[in-house]
Amino acid sequence: MLTVLLIVLPILGAIVAALSPNNARQVALLSTLAQLCITIYCVLTFSQNSSLMAFDATWIAPLGIHFKVAMDGISLLLVLLTNALLPFIVLSGSALDPIDNRANTRYSLILAMQAALVGVFTAMDGFLFYVFWELALLPIWLICLLWGGENRVRITLKFFIYTLAGSLFMLLGLTYLYLQTPIPHSFDIAALYNVALSSNAQSGIFWAMFIAFAIKIPIFPFHTWQPDTYTTAPTQGTMLLSGIMLKMGVYGLIRWLLPIAPQGVQTWANLVIVLSIIGIIYGAIIALQQRDLKRLAAYSSFSHVGLIAAGVLAMTTQGLQGGVFHMLAHGINVVALFYVIDLLERKTQTRNIDEISGIANNDREFAILFFIIVAGSVALPLTNAFVGEFLLLNSIFIFNPILAAIAGLTIIFGAVYMLRVYRSTMFGELNANTQHVAFVHSPEKWVLYPLVILILVMGIYPKYLMDLAQPAILQLMGAIGQ
Repeated sequence: MLTVLLIVLPILGAIVAALSPNNARQVALLSTLAQLCITIYCVLTFSQNSSLMAFDATWIAPLGIHFKVAMDGISLLLVLLTNALLPFIVLSGSALDPIDNRANTRYSLILAMQAALVGVFTAMDGFLFYVFWELALLPIWLICLLWGGENRVRITLKFFIYTLAGSLFMLLGLTYLYLQTPIPHSFDIAALYNVALSSNAQSGIFWAMFIAFAIKIPIFPFHTWQPDTYTTAPTQGTMLLSGIMLKMGVYGLIRWLLPIAPQGVQTWANLVIVLSIIGIIYGAIIALQQRDLKRLAAYSSFSHVGLIAAGVLAMTTQGLQGGVFHMLAHGINVVALFYVIDLLERKTQTRNIDEISGIANNDREFAILFFIIVAGSVALPLTNAFVGEFLLLNSIFIFNPILAAIAGLTIIFGAVYMLRVYRSTMFGELNANTQHVAFVHSPEKWVLYPLVILILVMGIYPKYLMDLAQPAILQLMGAIGQ
């Protein structure tokens, strides 16, 4: 029942926020903090109360569709990521609120998306998974469409068409699997795992589901919607897209694709891992050429998630462990990075790297916080990204040492463009844009300090979170092996 509560509570919060035009942010913040408290309780009591986190009720009886949700260690960590980031995403909208007469609608959409995201990460029925997958698209599309920047209509339409088309492929694959289950047919995840498929059928299922997940992650060459959408979206929308929504695609690979079509993954592993690594290099090279901070961060995110996809698709225990952990690290780092970029833009009225300099001269506190975020982004040891990237590269090395060496270039490229950004913006002489700017005030500290602490704590002591996911990962590897 706790899982159902985590889905229902943000829906109730969304309704109250929509009806509270003067207090929408406060309502959204209280709702997300309540969600986080429940999630932390689930994490702390997971081994003792795992039965309280499962719910199964008949939904559409003639078709064998159930409203079945549950949390194992993998789902729990992604629900934790979602519900831990949402309070920061809500707080980050404070600067937009005074000039936005539709703030209640925006916060209502954010909470509605939170409910759908939790549903995606906990659904244990294929049809229910598809429903939540689609429901997560609508709020973020509206957020980008209504509050986005220049050319938002064209850019968000492309984003919508891309993701909707991928979803239809996934629905076709799930429907085929459903028809292969014994009569009465079922969308239950266990029934879909047990479907015996020929090699050709597994290849067909692989591509039907992989395309949907590859678009969401995104993996090269299914990525063309991402840079423009990330750049045009409002800061809260970019945080939702990069911090949480792209994790839906990686989660889909781990939870649904690998156990259902392992032979299909093996057949096409060389191709899709090469595509992922092309994305790593391509994204990093394009990031090196960017002068717009937000666009640079968009390509950086694209490069990093290519490593996650490649490590997971190598189908090793280390790859799954690294993929799950790095999803958490990437979510925290990218939300912190986009918040810093939003601060820079609001304080200096520009996102151009060449027009911002010398900030450390008059705000060393901000410079220190930003450096830790940069360190996490480039996977410096003792920061959160180091653990995941090490495991992912090890997984790729087991699959193919040459591909691992090429994928490892992401560390070098990432250090080059992120440290260049830090040097250009923090050091040098103050200019007209930064002369009288102080960056870290109390509301901003409530966002930056907790995120920085998470970057360090996860890097210094990753064991607790990894231990939560390990039993589910071993069980999943067993299902893949069978």
